[in-house]
This record gives sequence, structure tokens and C-alpha cells, in this order.
Amino acid sequence: MALAAPIELDIREAELSDVDALLAIEDRCFDSDRLTRRSFRHWIKAEHGILLVAQQHQKILGYGLVWCHQGTRLARLYSLASLPEARGQGVARQLLSALEKAAAEQGRLFLRLEVAKHNETAIALYQNNGYRIFGEFSDYYEDHSDALRMQKIIAQVQQETLQLQTPWYCQTTNFTCGPAALMMAMASLEPELRMDQQLELDIWRQATSIFMTSGHGGCHPFGLALAAGDNNFETEVWLNTHDTLFIDGVRKLNKKNILDVVHQQFLQRTEAHPAINIHYGDINQQQIADWLQQGYAVVVLISTYQLDGKKTPHWVTVTGIDDRCLYVHDPDPSEKNLLPIDCQYLPIARADFDKMSAFGSSRLRTALAIKPLEVN
Repeated sequence: MALAAPIELDIREAELSDVDALLAIEDRCFDSDRLTRRSFRHWIKAEHGILLVAQQHQKILGYGLVWCHQGTRLARLYSLASLPEARGQGVARQLLSALEKAAAEQGRLFLRLEVAKHNETAIALYQNNGYRIFGEFSDYYEDHSDALRMQKIIAQVQQETLQLQTPWYCQTTNFTCGPAALMMAMASLEPELRMDQQLELDIWRQATSIFMTSGHGGCHPFGLALAAGDNNFETEVWLNTHDTLFIDGVRKLNKKNILDVVHQQFLQRTEAHPAINIHYGDINQQQIADWLQQGYAVVVLISTYQLDGKKTPHWVTVTGIDDRCLYVHDPDPSEKNLLPIDCQYLPIARADFDKMSAFGSSRLRTALAIKPLEVN
């Protein structure tokens, strides 16, 4: 049966007075995973949210919600729905186009979404509008159904991206980003590597700095280099200082002393390790691109300030680079209320990454590049 011709719609930003109509659409369109009144009110006010409604003759026929990932060039389609009687008339397609335009105007380059694997109508809509499938989530929805991950480039970008296919791993504690990032880097080069909590904690015990400004110690780049070397990876470790790391902001003298002892221990062991080379100097993005081109996997320390407003040291795995962005796997969705799809191949503008990859008042820059040791 032929579809009805697209109807003319007024598409605008949602207002608080629209909440009742939005809830009515939600109730008629979804049996589970519904947005609540509180959620709609939140997204209407949210700085990083785009909530649009499509109306005809003052009646709201559908809505679309996009969330713009803070600190990156990624947006995610959170929900898209239209009244059953309005389907087949271009409501969803027009909303989707308007959402893409609005997200692109906010500097986003990619729009991602999840869609139920059995929802053939929605999948066809997205594919017909340029979205491609790039992954799958099992047991994703409340009814335990699976979801497909889809993505579209919504702004002109350099297509020749140097990309390293990298499995994603979610850190299981709030202090093991370093091991998780290193595991992802190792697994991108050695697919048979089993990423699990046992290996994650083993690496943390080997690499921990003992103390940080608060809480459990994070991971020292020399410690991560030692873990990579002991797992049969040739490792290049770069940092832009000879001073003891992570001592900025530590007030207690005994903690400062222990951090200094740990730093010196790591330095001695790293200098003696046959698979590790230490380099002192600023890390630049050309060096990262060169490493990827040469077959290395790269792990970089960043500050999370642009991602979550906190000045926390955090390790991520670099998965690619092009003229406009670096792409990373972030192992920690919990602190930023993210889903796994929001943490994989994250596009970060190169200018933003340059700021993000300098940590603390000392502007620490450090990174590791690894590749499997050649067997003679």
C-alpha cells in the first residue's frame, strides 16, 4: 500500500506547556522504557538536550529528543515518536532531519541511536536516511529485546580516518580506568586477549600510584608501561616532566613522600625493562597519528573537566584520528551517566583534545604506545 504524501508540519522546540501532549504520545507509542513527566521537564530545560515537537494545526503529532555529549562532537538520538494516526506521513522523517540540523548547528559531527532489532519499520527509516549499523546490544530494553547501534555523519568531516578497531571494556571500579584503557589497547592488537576483572585488578595492583588527591590511587604511566611490557608488548612511554607525578593538590606530607617513593620505584623498574623506552617531551597529535600509522595502540591521560566538570585524571584509549577529531574509548560511563554506545569511538575535536590531554596545574601530558613484541 502506498504511503500518504508528507504533510506540512511546524517543527519547534518543546515547551513546558507541551508536557501533557508529550506524555500522551509516549503512552500510545511505547509499552516500556517510557519517558516520565519529570524526564520531559528535565530535557526541555537541559543545556545539552534538543527536544523538538512536530505539530499541525496546533496539535502535536510527534517529538524527537537528542542528547549532545558534553565535551565531544557526538550526539545521540534518545527518543523519536509520532502518533499512530500520523504515521506514514513523514512526521518522523521530518523530525529526524530537524534534529540532525540542530545537533550539527551545536557543533556535533555524528548522531547515534539505538533501535530495537525487531523494529523493521524504524530500522528502514534510519537506513533510508543515511544511518549505518555499527554494533549490537544484547538484552538492552526492559523487555529483554536486543538493540542495534546505528550512526550517521551529520556534518562534513574528513572521510579518511585512521581507525583502529578496538573492543570496548567497562571498568568495574571507579579507580581502574588505567587498566581498562590498557586492556582495550592490548586487545585491539591481540584479539585473543581476555578482558576481565581479574586482569583489570592485576594491572591496577602493578600500576597504582598508591595515593591521589583523594580516594584510591590511580595508575602511573610507568606502572602501566610495566604491565604492558610484562604482557609481551613493546612500549613507548612519553611524559613531559621529570618530576613526581600526581603530586599537585596533595596536601599531606606523608602522601607526598609516598608518591615520590612510588615514582622513583617505577622509574627504576621502567628504565631496566628491556621492552620499554622512556621519552621526555610534550605529546602532540601528530605523534599519536604516527603511532597509529605504525601499528601501535595508544593510551592517553586526560582531564575529565570538559566531560563532567570534574578535574579528575582519567585514562582513555585512542581508536582513531582524522583532520577534525580524535576518537577514543572511554572505559567509565558511570560517572557521566552514559550508556556504552556513548563511550565508544567518541569524537573529540582536536582543539578540545589538546586542552583535555593536559592534566593539573603542571599541565602534565603523558601517553603510552604499545605493539606486540616481535618473536625472533
